Amino acid sequence: MKSLPPGATDERLVAECLAGNEQAWSALIDKYKRLIYSVPVKYRASPEDAADIFQAVCLELFSELPRLRNVDSLRSWLITVASHKCLHWKRKREPLAEGEPDEMAGELAAEGTSLDMYEELEREQILRDAVRLLPPRCQEMIRLLFYETPSLPYAEVARRLGLATGSIGFIRGRCLRKLEHALVQMGFR
Repeated sequence: MKSLPPGATDERLVAECLAGNEQAWSALIDKYKRLIYSVPVKYRASPEDAADIFQAVCLELFSELPRLRNVDSLRSWLITVASHKCLHWKRKREPLAEGEPDEMAGELAAEGTSLDMYEELEREQILRDAVRLLPPRCQEMIRLLFYETPSLPYAEVARRLGLATGSIGFIRGRCLRKLEHALVQMGFR
């Protein structure tokens, strides 16, 4: 099995997946797991339902990967499929009475396919991809400072990273500049 470089492109990951490389499949799912999972969360699915929708999207990706025409549209494709799965989930969860107009489905379809939602999800994924390109220490610092809830104090971040508390602000600034550079390179706007 071929080893994949860190930050392998979608094109490379898809090609390796189609060649049967299980490591590439794991890397592809790992890259997009938060994006896929974020869609049912936006639809207010429970964690269990969101996990079921996530699995359904992954299964559809696995079966449709050989027919994916444009690898550059993978992110949008995943958002669309996840949105459709959420719509089906909502319909099953809240069935209509016979003859009742399907207003909720129309609202959900409009909400699920809105340009704003797509743009927000795509921007979130670009940010995750950019963080993944940072050196490991910067990745960990960004995670500890910005992804932990509740926020961690500098003293705790310093302890976890094995650094002096006074150095956290300086290193954070350097990591954020690296992140900004990566985002610019990726066309983040």
